[in-house]
Amino acid sequence: MERFKLKILSVNEQIYLIAIWWLRDEAYGVRIRDKITEMSGRTFTFGTLYNTLDNLAKKGYVTSRAAQILNQIGGNKRVYYTITKAGLEALREARELQEAIWKGIYKYSF
Repeated sequence: MERFKLKILSVNEQIYLIAIWWLRDEAYGVRIRDKITEMSGRTFTFGTLYNTLDNLAKKGYVTSRAAQILNQIGGNKRVYYTITKAGLEALREARELQEAIWKGIYKYSF
């Protein structure tokens, strides 16, 4: 299947990237987790959430930056995630692949 470079994204990775895309500048752990639950009905533990985000960063699909939470000096920093150009391209490719493999199969075909 030469048409696709096949940067295969799992369904979960697609959900995470789409959640980050939707949240834009507000994409941090709790908000990402809430958006994923809203979109998919799935709830992930924070361990799973951050493990997947780390893996997406290693693949170059997201970047992260830490920011101090206002009114919490000395407290935890909030880590914000941004989808990269490579992440957007991987999502586009995943969607095109899904459309190609489902082409001609109608909603109630099976």
